[in-house]
This record gives sequence, structure tokens and C-alpha cells, in this order.
Amino acid sequence: MKAIISKECMGDRNCNKLCEEVFEYDEDQLISTVKFAIIPEHLEAVVQQAADECGAQAITIEK
Repeated sequence: MKAIISKECMGDRNCNKLCEEVFEYDEDQLISTVKFAIIPEHLEAVVQQAADECGAQAITIEK
């Protein structure tokens, strides 16, 4: 599974709060970024939750 954050990211950091292991906040660009090219299997459910709960719908999941 891959997670991609688009430029629609509002920078509200909800994904970061939900899963710090995968998402981090870029203070220079004021958006969240993904730490992994491939999401570790044991974190897939919480990453999917972050995508589902993203208010800007900025997180895309590729399986």
C-alpha cells in the first residue's frame, strides 16, 4: 500500500496526530508528508483511517 498527500493538504495535522509513525509535518511547506514509499503492513489500517478522516481529502491510497 502507498499513501500520497496532494497539494490540497490543509496542514491541520490530523493525520500526524493519528499516525506519527507514517506522517510528519513539514514546517517549511506547512503540509504533512509521508515517511515511507510503502506503508508497513501493520500500519495500513490506521493510514486508511487517516485518509478517510482527512477533511481536505488530500490523502490518496494506492493498493
